Amino acid sequence: MDFNMKKLASDAGIFFTRAVQFTEEKFGQAEKTELDANFENLLARADSTKNWTEKILRQTEVLLQPNPSARVEEFLYEKLDRKVPSRVTNGELLAQYMAEAASELGPTTPYGKTLIKVAEAEKRLGAAERDFIHMASINFLTPLRNFLEGDWKTISKERRLLQNRRLDLDACKARLKKAKAAEAKATTVPDFQETRPRNYILSASASALWNDEVDKAEQELRVAQTEFDRQAEVTRLLLEGISSTHVNHLRCLHEFVESQTTYYAQCYRHMLDLQKQLGSSQGAIFPGTFVGTTEPASPPLSSTSPTTTAATMPVGPSVAGLAPPGEAALRLEEVAPPASGTRKARVLYDYEAADSSELALLADELITVYSLPGMDPDWLIGERGNKKGKVPVTYLELLS
Repeated sequence: MDFNMKKLASDAGIFFTRAVQFTEEKFGQAEKTELDANFENLLARADSTKNWTEKILRQTEVLLQPNPSARVEEFLYEKLDRKVPSRVTNGELLAQYMAEAASELGPTTPYGKTLIKVAEAEKRLGAAERDFIHMASINFLTPLRNFLEGDWKTISKERRLLQNRRLDLDACKARLKKAKAAEAKATTVPDFQETRPRNYILSASASALWNDEVDKAEQELRVAQTEFDRQAEVTRLLLEGISSTHVNHLRCLHEFVESQTTYYAQCYRHMLDLQKQLGSSQGAIFPGTFVGTTEPASPPLSSTSPTTTAATMPVGPSVAGLAPPGEAALRLEEVAPPASGTRKARVLYDYEAADSSELALLADELITVYSLPGMDPDWLIGERGNKKGKVPVTYLELLS
């Protein structure tokens, strides 16, 4: 191997000079060129951006993939430039287990039928989660990772180069300062009464040598100052580009929020559909519960209000009722509650009655509810003291 010994020796000398300058600065034995306040603010802003970007990136990865082993596996695949294998989500795995349980326990039994319905909903939830993870990775994680692995590495490289240029500049300043001090000492006129002619000649020769050393040091300082100024300008431009990075990350954050909103909206819709399916079949499985019926003469009286309505947000119920408002109010006053089938319910949200056939509700109060034949399944009859009227099911939590 062909080594350039001259270049190697030069690089070693530069490294040694920088090390000496850095050490003397740490011990306060050498002066240090300070950057202007605006440049320091840009450096601090860049460091803060990098640190918070790393934290947000790591925590978002935890949100999307809570399993640390899976995250390590995906990281290794990315570093090896290999495609990450498709992974079954927890919802899809649960759906698979429920479907297999229904098949073994009996798909025609009430329990088996319910397992199948829930399995289908969980499968849809898993698919929605998979889409959300995919979109969040592309629109949010990838830009953050590109900044850390691309732009930030470039900024760090230029900052290290600027630090080296500053050390070179300060070393040149220190060398020039020492040369000038030696020159001043050498040019001092000796006393002919006490100095031999030989020493006088040597002093004049040393003065000329130090003059050359000062000229050389000044030339090196000018070169070092030019290189430092040029590198400082390059680094400043890169640091000012952090503002563009913030704008890009802001756009990515909006896209992440949109993806998350879509995901949770899909989950809510899927669970609401599942709740309606389970509620419509609950009356056939548990005759004593409130499950609505469209057959006026078939006992027992019931209403479609699944016990899980406490988990749903109030959705504006359709104002379908027993009859026109005037007639309904009259009939409600005349109808007595059934001998069996009444239940207590806790009010979840305040509700203002739309007309005289409805009962106004206050959050957390307890009322008695029951259903009448032919009622809209979204409504029940509620009683509080001597007051009676229709109440929306979605505003209630049915108790025992």
